[in-house]
Order: sequence, then C-alpha cells, then structure tokens
Amino acid sequence: MMTTTASAKYTVMSFLKCLNEEEFDDARKYADEDLKFEGVMGSRYSADAYFSDMKKMKFKYHLIKTFADGTDVCVLYDIDMGGITVFCCGWYQVEHHKITYIKVVFDPRPLLHHQNGN
Repeated sequence: MMTTTASAKYTVMSFLKCLNEEEFDDARKYADEDLKFEGVMGSRYSADAYFSDMKKMKFKYHLIKTFADGTDVCVLYDIDMGGITVFCCGWYQVEHHKITYIKVVFDPRPLLHHQNGN
C-alpha cells in the first residue's frame, strides 16, 4: 500500500504520541528496522539503537506545528530533555507506513551549558 501525505502524517503523529506515553513497543511499530536517525548530538543507524536511547531518555514532545508534503513530515516541537526544554525541528521520511529517516535540528547550547554545570 502506498504512503500518502495523510498517512505519513498519521504515522509520525502516532509515533510521537507513543513516545510521549513511553509506549516504546507501540512506537516501534511505526519505525522501519533500518531507521536512520541524524541529530545534533549524534546519529543512530537502526531501530534497535534509536529505541535503546529513547527508553533511557524518555523525552516529552510538545507539538507546535506539523507540515506534510508527500511522504515527508516536518514537526516543530519543544522537547523536554530532562528538565531542559529545547525548541526543535524534526524531519521524518515515511515509506510503506514506516518511518525510515529522522533528522532533528536544534540549538544545543542550553544542553551544553547544563552539562557543564553553568
């Protein structure tokens, strides 16, 4: 079955809802096994690696705006990263109703400042 703009958006929104609720097994149903994640602080090259991190970090996503174009979905959100809230932009690519690629960009200075104890 072909992924449409509406189904791509539904896949990403469902994925983020599951992450927020810490339902990682359910979230994984929306991710391809070969999921590639690229972020400011590092990259992951499988669903196993990505979800291993997500289970530890337990981020909370506060969605602001979602845009979809074909199988690409862009989400603007504030992410609570353990007491520090950071504004982020996530680009999700969906194929066959599975997320295959995630790229997240944000200004890392608040995290670095916190890690350095300042």
